[in-house]
Amino acid sequence: MRRIAVLALLCTAAGVSAAQGLVQAGGFAVLDLPPGPGNPRNSEGDILQLNDGRLMYVYTHFTGSSSDHGAAHLAARYSSDGGETWTTEDKVIVENEGGMNVMSVSLLRLASGEIVLLYLRKNSTSDCRPLLRFSTDEAATWSEPVEAIDDIGYFVVNNDRLVQLKSGRLVIPTARHTLPGGDFRGRGQATCYLSDDNGRTWRVSDSLLEAPDDSESGLQEPCVVELKDGRLLMLCRTDQGCQMRSFSTNSGVTWSPVERTDIIAPVSPATIERIPSTGDLLLVWNDHRAISGELKGKRTPLTAAISSDDGDTWGAPIALEDSPTGWYCYIAMDFIGDNVFLGYCAGDTTREGGLDRTRIARIPISSLYPATTK
Repeated sequence: MRRIAVLALLCTAAGVSAAQGLVQAGGFAVLDLPPGPGNPRNSEGDILQLNDGRLMYVYTHFTGSSSDHGAAHLAARYSSDGGETWTTEDKVIVENEGGMNVMSVSLLRLASGEIVLLYLRKNSTSDCRPLLRFSTDEAATWSEPVEAIDDIGYFVVNNDRLVQLKSGRLVIPTARHTLPGGDFRGRGQATCYLSDDNGRTWRVSDSLLEAPDDSESGLQEPCVVELKDGRLLMLCRTDQGCQMRSFSTNSGVTWSPVERTDIIAPVSPATIERIPSTGDLLLVWNDHRAISGELKGKRTPLTAAISSDDGDTWGAPIALEDSPTGWYCYIAMDFIGDNVFLGYCAGDTTREGGLDRTRIARIPISSLYPATTK
């Protein structure tokens, strides 16, 4: 009982209302960035540990409206004590170089040691594409941007989506919402862009995946993870009541037709990564297996589950955040020491602007396993 009280006190001190589920999972929020004057929204980001031990969180800092198309730049906060405390002032990482904004950060340390920053430059509702910058001095400075997609169109890449395979290949999973020169449309098509030279040049997968004909949203906001047998697994947000999946047996060149999964979810993305210390997969999403009534279709609760068989089956889910008015999505997942750090949007449907704050929770990996398997 005392431990729960202490964790709740820490959450309160950080400006966070502690969710019962998060407390039960043995973790608590270590950073919470609400909106403020001239800053109507703080949104999705990603976390990376630098070689000096510091943690860096780069997120989307809006300065225009709270709309997805509002003006925004990329900003960073840092922690020098394992996430206990964070700097209180932003460091601008990428100015708003888009006609609308820059957003949706992925941070990845390559096998070479170089750091990659992937983000979207949104010029208009017909031109939104991923760019990459590179750092060889631990994120002190960044290269000029490299375009992953030459053709102008609206391509969505979520935060924390860039993956490097065991072979060294880089994979960007994306949802294409327009053809070059077209206007944005809701129905997305999933594909991947591939690089075999550490991100300097890119080519598109041979497969362009389609959702079932009765889907209005199509396939949106895909994520990719490499399985132990070498296949790639892609999960996509859909309006079909679940995450849909596809597999690649040739490192992302071609993909199987999408199929339904038992990962029940609203129209909201999932994040899946491998836990380095155990080799199991960790999935974080809005689990709707037991949701009905007014909460049906809402992005709550925020839930975690583990698979020890590479995604064929999933263990008992753990609620991380479970407020009925919560709005939890766009999860970044990074494993540092004995903890998993989750960076995510933590909104509230009762507030104007709603999806307007970004949060980091630190959760012991051991607490995500049943007591008998720890």
